[in-house]
Amino acid sequence: MKSNYKKLGLYIQRVDIRNKENKQDSLLGVSTRKIFIPSVANTIGIDFKKYKIVKKNQFTYVPDTSRRGDKIGIAMLENNEKALVSQAYTVFESINNDNLLPEYLMMWFRRKEFDRYSRYKSHGSVREIFDWDEMCEVELPIPSIEKQKEIVKEYHTITDRIKLNEQLNQKLEETAQEIFNDTFNCDIPNEINLVRLGDLIEIRGGFSYQSKDLSKGKAYLLGMGCISFSSRFLDNGMRLYSDDYPEKHLVKSRDIIIATRQQSENMPILGYPAMIPSGLEDEKLIIASNLYRVINNSDLNNEVLYQLLRSSNYLEHIKLNTKGTTVGMITKDAIEDFYFYLPSAKSIFKLKSELKSIVDLIFFKKREIKKLIQLKEIFLSKMATIKE
Repeated sequence: MKSNYKKLGLYIQRVDIRNKENKQDSLLGVSTRKIFIPSVANTIGIDFKKYKIVKKNQFTYVPDTSRRGDKIGIAMLENNEKALVSQAYTVFESINNDNLLPEYLMMWFRRKEFDRYSRYKSHGSVREIFDWDEMCEVELPIPSIEKQKEIVKEYHTITDRIKLNEQLNQKLEETAQEIFNDTFNCDIPNEINLVRLGDLIEIRGGFSYQSKDLSKGKAYLLGMGCISFSSRFLDNGMRLYSDDYPEKHLVKSRDIIIATRQQSENMPILGYPAMIPSGLEDEKLIIASNLYRVINNSDLNNEVLYQLLRSSNYLEHIKLNTKGTTVGMITKDAIEDFYFYLPSAKSIFKLKSELKSIVDLIFFKKREIKKLIQLKEIFLSKMATIKE
């Protein structure tokens, strides 16, 4: 053990308070993104009195690490005074916040090195478990409380800037959609400008990849994890893949991809688009079979098409044409059979110009966010060298 490192077990204690009042709200799960999320568990007929209570600034982690890739699900409750979590989870807290700040400890848990450590220390024949004893054996630098506060403040400076940029981008996306709606609703609809989407674009399927080839090359495989309502594109949906792939499935910056399936009732992104950001021009990007690629054969640019695929009329069309009961799916033909009224050429020209300045700023902010995230990871990594 390094001289300034301490065993975590000296500073934390387990908490096991059950929901005796049988409350049935604020049931949360724990994500590998190190945040609490609304639980998707089926609670019909479940005895809520068995659920555990977690309070603000307390921690919850999932001991079972066998089905979570290379990460561990752990989070600190920040936005609620208290909530319910599964009885299978472990709840714990800092024994004395004057010795160990919960925010400082959560920073340590966010480190990639901690994920690797917890997976390495997990054990079991059927399921791999990172148990409480192993958690207590974790070693980390625990400087003075003043130093911890200083570190937390510096970290929040970075994360607050990230949130600010994300909020700005969200406003810009809303503005872009409003401008699109104004343009597409300004002309009087008639049969002349009624257009079938498939006459302007072609939908192509993705790559039926081999799981054995994941993490074996320098190409990136794009999957459903790249698509979200809250972001134009999510980098964490990219996985390294073998260099052996069909080139016809390659995509590039500003290309549009579409989700072919609905992941769950709580994530209805079926048919929803994403746009490959700038800054990935030097990477080989291929799409998995759960994505479609949009081939633009029209005078509309990809940004106008992207806004069209986010419009309420299009999403309602997708909803009405979804196939399947357990897992919702949308066919290429169903997407191409979307009909809409196309504004005049003059209106489209004006729309392209108005969208360009907004979208350029969105991508600029996304690049800034990416750099800030890299800075955050460097900052977390350097926690290992913290001294008094």
